[in-house]
Amino acid sequence: MKDILEQLEQRRADARLGGGQARIDAQHGRGKLTARERVDLLLDEGSFEEFDMFVTHRCTDFGMEDQKPAGDGVVTGWGTINGRLVYVFSQDFTVFGGSLSETHAQKICKIMDMAVQNGAPVIGINDSGGARIQEGVASLAGYAEVFQRNIEASGVIPQISVIMGPCAGGAVYSPAMTDFIFMVKDSSYMFVTGPDVVKTVTNEVVTAEELGGATTHTRKSSVADAAFENDVEALAEVRRLVDLLPANNRDKPPVRPFFDDPERIEPSLDTLVPANANTPYDMKELILKLGDEGDFYEIQAEFAKNIITGFIRMEGRTVGVVANQPMVLAGCLDIDSSRKAARFVRFCDAFEIPILTLVDVPGFLPGTGQEFGGVIKHGAKLLFAYGEATVPMVTVITRKAYGGAYDVMASKHLRSDFNYAWPTAEVAVMGAKGATEIIHRKDLNDPEKIAQHTKDYEDRFANPFVAAERGFIDEVIQPRTTRKRVARAFASLRNKKVQTPWKKHDNIPL
Repeated sequence: MKDILEQLEQRRADARLGGGQARIDAQHGRGKLTARERVDLLLDEGSFEEFDMFVTHRCTDFGMEDQKPAGDGVVTGWGTINGRLVYVFSQDFTVFGGSLSETHAQKICKIMDMAVQNGAPVIGINDSGGARIQEGVASLAGYAEVFQRNIEASGVIPQISVIMGPCAGGAVYSPAMTDFIFMVKDSSYMFVTGPDVVKTVTNEVVTAEELGGATTHTRKSSVADAAFENDVEALAEVRRLVDLLPANNRDKPPVRPFFDDPERIEPSLDTLVPANANTPYDMKELILKLGDEGDFYEIQAEFAKNIITGFIRMEGRTVGVVANQPMVLAGCLDIDSSRKAARFVRFCDAFEIPILTLVDVPGFLPGTGQEFGGVIKHGAKLLFAYGEATVPMVTVITRKAYGGAYDVMASKHLRSDFNYAWPTAEVAVMGAKGATEIIHRKDLNDPEKIAQHTKDYEDRFANPFVAAERGFIDEVIQPRTTRKRVARAFASLRNKKVQTPWKKHDNIPL
């Protein structure tokens, strides 16, 4: 018996070495952790239970039968993050460059099936050269099996991808279908075709970092939600995100202890909005003053900065925030901000996370670039996302809410439950100057008359009371009481239920 136990421990030790000490040293030399080190950092200490440690590939071509490392390039299993169950797979770059084989894919699929069955998040740590060429179509079939599980798990359990090395070709489509993608600066990249192929086909000369690095995907493409300095920081932020999310679509978001009075009054908010309607202010200041302990987890902070998305807690409960940012493009909606916010709203709705919308929007960004790019369709995505949402929704209009953008930003007409406005709010079809020039076109050559018409329009419409008179605004509130009013509103909505007509699924304007 003793010999058998020693043999087991030796096999385990060999499996833990992956591709061998030399390749582990090379991984460290690139500033990257190994697959197992990443799992240990991500999960609570001692909580990891590994599956399929001794699985090997079945390929016999190209001399592969002589190289059969245990685990086949991916570490899979389950553990806990702050005591809550999660499933995880971590690709091991020291084994065949982390390339995906038939058995590698089967290990990932087993973990994803268990995550769905047991209603727990799945976290994928990607560090792979792509499909294992020696296995040919069997490797491609393995990718497709993983893709199908991503699709079936979507909206059922949270799926988080962490890109910690190369992720190329078909490999990028599994992370692309997950809910959140995190990258590591200077050591991770994603692209469908690499720099060499791009040069051959299009004659463009581009580096891997320029083509698919963390900066590209967080600022330009919006493929990734955030990028961090190193593996350690990225994994710490994943732990923080998991803390905010429900385990599955049948659970409520977790409730954490809080030490911030829900009735807290913030006198500084009374002066947040400048007297001049064209002067910007930072909407993040409002978000930080509304959330418990001033904690805000921002999503896609570097992309479409004219809209802000992320999570706060109110009374210890997770709330999704969507807010126009007057500091960028005056807070206008455009193609990028509409896509960013629509995806975030749909995620919150899928997982029963209440949505707080903070509105200061002068309209949609005008111009041929926007129209040719399909701003109509993209703006409709955000409209559709809010309109189909059945979670508790609270909206606060701080300043401008003009035209169609007023409708889109969680208006009362899209079934928002509570719609508050500050006294500084202006709910109108458009700004006073533009409206006056249309209504009083015949007086355009008389500056004095135009100035008087503009003032009359402002007095009549540049306030929240016309909308309040019609019940489109539930209450005009003092800015200083916003946290108290919003917290009470969400507390009253905890048992909200909405019946919708049966459908197989909707057809959102993609």
